[in-house]
Amino acid sequence: MVPGAGVEIRRRDPRTGLAYLTLAVGTVLVAFPFYWMVASALKPFNEMFDLRLIPAHPTLLNFAEVLTRTRFPRWFGNSLIVATITTVSVAFFDSLVGYVLAKLQFPGRGFIFVMILATLMIPTEMLVIPWYIMSSAYGWINSYWGIMFPGLMSAFGVFLIRQFMSGVPDELLDAGRIDGVTEFGLYWRIALPQIRPALAALCIFTFLGNWNAFLWPLIVIQGADMRTLPVGIALFSGEAGSSWNLIMASSALAVLPVLAVFVVLQRQIIEGVTLTGLRS
Repeated sequence: MVPGAGVEIRRRDPRTGLAYLTLAVGTVLVAFPFYWMVASALKPFNEMFDLRLIPAHPTLLNFAEVLTRTRFPRWFGNSLIVATITTVSVAFFDSLVGYVLAKLQFPGRGFIFVMILATLMIPTEMLVIPWYIMSSAYGWINSYWGIMFPGLMSAFGVFLIRQFMSGVPDELLDAGRIDGVTEFGLYWRIALPQIRPALAALCIFTFLGNWNAFLWPLIVIQGADMRTLPVGIALFSGEAGSSWNLIMASSALAVLPVLAVFVVLQRQIIEGVTLTGLRS
């Protein structure tokens, strides 16, 4: 028997090693700010500017102060309400409009779709004044509805869902019509389950966008109890100085729902983003 016979010799491609090295460096660059945020949240105020990677005297007093001596729990609840309701609204209405534009034939369908896409070219900053005038006229200032109404539907969501709805076989819908299924039933029971990865991706993007929204809530909110998390956390920094210990602790707590959403829906996130990139 020849020594070494049958043993497969594998030579590592240098490009593979370089790819792993690049991914490792990228992971460190992305994860380090989050680690530094948590580490800073565990530091006493007098050690906030200590550059040690591990806190010398870790403490939970910053988290206790944020939860008991500020209105953080109320801000957290406001953001959760706004982000959840907006996400549900976008998921329903955008998918319904996307189905109509993809599967129903009616005059002006193409023009309506182009007009919806055209709204994507308008910067949000240009819409703030009309939104505020409308909110003031209808009494929506300092209310949940005033915060939510600009994001209850999304032009990007309509575009995304419409592209995926176009890939749903017409034969399935025709078979449902033969069986007497209503048009809404075709959308809800046949078309919608076919695009779950795209719908999951849209829900996640919408939730994150509303969870992190700052400009419009800052303008439309006037009372302290109606502030959302980004607006409330910004109050910890002012002309008299910044309470970095509270900023870091509240920011670390604000990340928890985002992490929970990712952990629960990570498979749908990856699959939805992948399919979004492949869909033409």
